[in-house]
Amino acid sequence: MLKGINQWGFPEGTSLEDMFHHAKLAGYDAVELNLNPSGGIGLTMESTAADAEAILALATKHGVKLRSLSTSLLWRAPLSATDPVVRAEGAAVVTKQIELASLLGLDTILVVPGVVNADNPYDECYKLSQDEIRKLLPIAEQHGVYIGIENVWNKFLLSPLEMNRYIDELDSPMAGVYFDVGNILQYGYPEQWIRILGHRIKKVHVKDFNTNIGNGTGFVPLLSGNVNWSEVRRALHEISYNDTLTAELSPYDADPFQMAYDTSRQLDVILGSPNPSQE
Repeated sequence: MLKGINQWGFPEGTSLEDMFHHAKLAGYDAVELNLNPSGGIGLTMESTAADAEAILALATKHGVKLRSLSTSLLWRAPLSATDPVVRAEGAAVVTKQIELASLLGLDTILVVPGVVNADNPYDECYKLSQDEIRKLLPIAEQHGVYIGIENVWNKFLLSPLEMNRYIDELDSPMAGVYFDVGNILQYGYPEQWIRILGHRIKKVHVKDFNTNIGNGTGFVPLLSGNVNWSEVRRALHEISYNDTLTAELSPYDADPFQMAYDTSRQLDVILGSPNPSQE
């Protein structure tokens, strides 16, 4: 498996040049870029093909792979919104992700499928989000890019059996799962989810979680929470997963770049590497 880190793991405003430099120095194989709001560093809705080509060239110069593309924009414009204008905005975000992923040679985009709340009931979220994703899958198929549905704290798809059903009903080879190990600890066991989701898993996010805290402040550095990493590693091997493990963690306040270096060493332990990276 490859060691990866998400762009959010670096201090806000970090240039792509500095990010790729530190990622390589810390021992990562890959960096996961984000589709950012307008004015953000790197990829945005305004990015052109030339912008994408320049970013790919920069990553290649530093010896860093690009394997997937994430975004936070779907929280603002969920595919499950009852307002069709908002759903269209979300669909435009996913379309842009697919197009940029294709230009960058990435095979997976991360998609938060919808959000259940007081105004968007569970059954409506299920139907509306699937309807929108079905419209987007032909674009994904054309570009050879997986739409990776993420398990995230959106009060939706709370069982691996339901996640399997949701993916299988989309009936496309490009519909899959972007599995987040840490997000599951609130309501399940990641090793069980991995074994049940199986081949549907296209990419994996890693972070740790302290269940004694049980809220958003419970996300902690790798190896310091309640994830059973040896079982997670065993489960990933059982389903023959050999792609990226991408750390999705926030920088330290006191020393923002140090988190990336510490997490690289922790990933070495998780992967069972005999020669942990040093910094």
